[in-house]
Amino acid sequence: MNWYAIAAIYKFEMARTFRTLAQSVASPVLSTILYFVVFGSAIGSRIDDIEGVQYGAFIVPGLIMLTLLTQSVSNASFGIYFPKFIGTIYELLSAPISFIDIVVGFVGAAATKAVMIALIILATSTFFVDLQIAHPVWMFAFLFLTAITFSLFGFIIGIWAKNFEQLQLIPLLVITPLVFLGGSFYSISMLPPAWQTVSLFNPVLYLVSGFRWSFFEVADVSVGISLAMVCVFLALCLTAIWWIFKTGYRIKN
Repeated sequence: MNWYAIAAIYKFEMARTFRTLAQSVASPVLSTILYFVVFGSAIGSRIDDIEGVQYGAFIVPGLIMLTLLTQSVSNASFGIYFPKFIGTIYELLSAPISFIDIVVGFVGAAATKAVMIALIILATSTFFVDLQIAHPVWMFAFLFLTAITFSLFGFIIGIWAKNFEQLQLIPLLVITPLVFLGGSFYSISMLPPAWQTVSLFNPVLYLVSGFRWSFFEVADVSVGISLAMVCVFLALCLTAIWWIFKTGYRIKN
């Protein structure tokens, strides 16, 4: 691996974040504060504890996961799409670096930015609720693994997209609804049995459930299944990226 090339791509992508702090950091943090005001205070005051966890604290892992997924996908997709849009991707393809170096640079930067914002939101949430993390090691494991996996997924979207409309299509119409319907703000045990079965087909449910378990030891599905689902999706994303660079899909044309 060419570590100089990886570092160059990584530093360039991270520099773009610090040039747009208002959009990259302040915006998601402000949105999270609004979620706490609406869901945690206004609605949470009317809801009893969920499985022994105060509702305001119960939604924290879901809010973090919502931001983590959307930021990972959007950062990685825009990071690789913009060089395609302006034509500088051919400089990367002609440089003496492998596709692994390119992927590690872009995905590493996207995952770093997403984790950074997620940790800021985690720190912000402590001003609103009394929060304790039962398994901090597993919390960070789920955090980093999810960020890397969905940054890879965002990288695939950036390669696939032909315009800015397609770039926003999947994050807005697929990722966000799945997160909202994946138990971010409720437990699926609160749903009728039929809808509980339907929810099990939502892959985001397993991410939110495993991440929430690391906080409160409360989960809708087995932690082992949650971890396995993340690893399966990670493997699928790696396979898809390997195929993209092997065939030149929407890169060489």
